[in-house]
Amino acid sequence: MKFKILQENLRRILWDRIEAGELTGLRLAQQTGFKQAHISNFLNKKRGLSLEGMDKVLSVQHLSVLDLLDPAEVSKRATILPPSGDEFENIVLTDPSTATQPLIPSMRVKEILKFKKNFLCKLKAKTEGDRTPWQRFVLIRIDAREAQTMAPRLLPGATLLIDRHYNSLAPYRKLDSNMYAVLKNDTCTVKYVEVTGNHLILRPHNPSSPLEVLAIKEHASPSDYLIGRIAYIGLES
Repeated sequence: MKFKILQENLRRILWDRIEAGELTGLRLAQQTGFKQAHISNFLNKKRGLSLEGMDKVLSVQHLSVLDLLDPAEVSKRATILPPSGDEFENIVLTDPSTATQPLIPSMRVKEILKFKKNFLCKLKAKTEGDRTPWQRFVLIRIDAREAQTMAPRLLPGATLLIDRHYNSLAPYRKLDSNMYAVLKNDTCTVKYVEVTGNHLILRPHNPSSPLEVLAIKEHASPSDYLIGRIAYIGLES
């Protein structure tokens, strides 16, 4: 939400209080220490307030920034999942670029699918760095281009469960390569991953598809590029 909109919402609240007889421009000027003309110009949209001025008005009127937010906007950006009171857990399905973010805003949720809690509880996490703020499980659907590179293991439209608390290159099972959602160009690609020097090697399953190489940025580690391990592959019947 833009600063201008916050200021406009503050004006509306102040005018509501003035019209209700709870406040006057003079009283607000006295409370804040501003000149009455300054307050009048703000209320009549002839000027704005600085951040410090906004803070002062909010303080004397016992308001917070949350009071200036549009409830619909807050709802769109909320990350709270509906509660699940049975043996199933609600997992959000989102697009690959949003899956790279620690929290998935509700406006980016395409669907909510259910997974058995006892299945999810059995999945082993292995984090490198702090993944505490990250929603652990997220779903994406793979497109035809990505599926082609991982064929025949993946098919177009497959639903992939990403365990974002597993961003280690350690194998989940002995003699079995982990499949990862990997950060690439602000979205994620699905590949097997190896490290050579300061590069990630993204290996496809399809031998006819080329290898991809990502340079690891300075001060970054391989785990920073691993969005998470693919823990489940679902196909629509």
